Amino acid sequence: MKFPKFADLILFENDDVIVVNKPPFLSSLDEREGGEVNLLRLAKGYWDDAQICHRLDKETSGALIIAKNPEAYRSVSMQFEKRKVKKVYHAVIDGTHTFDGLLVDLPILNVGKGNVTISRQDGKRAETWFQSLKYFKHYTLVECRPVTGRMHQIRIHLATQRASIAGDDMYKGEPVFLSKIKRKYHLGKDQEELPIMKRFALHAYEVTFKINPETEITIHAPYPKDFETLLKLLEKFDS
Repeated sequence: MKFPKFADLILFENDDVIVVNKPPFLSSLDEREGGEVNLLRLAKGYWDDAQICHRLDKETSGALIIAKNPEAYRSVSMQFEKRKVKKVYHAVIDGTHTFDGLLVDLPILNVGKGNVTISRQDGKRAETWFQSLKYFKHYTLVECRPVTGRMHQIRIHLATQRASIAGDDMYKGEPVFLSKIKRKYHLGKDQEELPIMKRFALHAYEVTFKINPETEITIHAPYPKDFETLLKLLEKFDS
């Protein structure tokens, strides 16, 4: 895949931090030695001392904080540790769900190899707030506010509510096909229908943190093209 220039991803920059709008399908850090392009490598090409302060799943797009020096990295890391960073995600989920300030408080256990499970015995505390934003016939646009930062937290917490993220096959989320929402949809002979989005529909929409002891900042990351297209088609054919 071809990724945009790092400078084109920047939403905010000062002497200490950069906030980027991470494209989907780009890993935050090195997953394996050598191998593929990742955000850290792109960031270091732009700024030698760049360090990534938190991670987003490879398929997840959106706001991500990068430190430009060790002091800034420590400061942002401490804010994450003390749960002072406010994160807002948007997700398109299967089915119509009315979440009105729903708190899911279920412990998550990392079982290795990129898998997690809910475990009341051995899991680490995990809390996420959910608020429905927009209803369609077969889907809902939901705001997700994780308090903790466990791996796959939003994805597995939604799955426990029978509200898997569209396209998230790991948690039984079905991809969205135009044929499901558009009446009289015809596919040409020998054509295979592809999903509207080739990933799960999760976007890190906003992040709020302190850039110095006095100044808090909120950065908003616009939807990438695939997420925007999905919402436009849902509005047109599924509302």
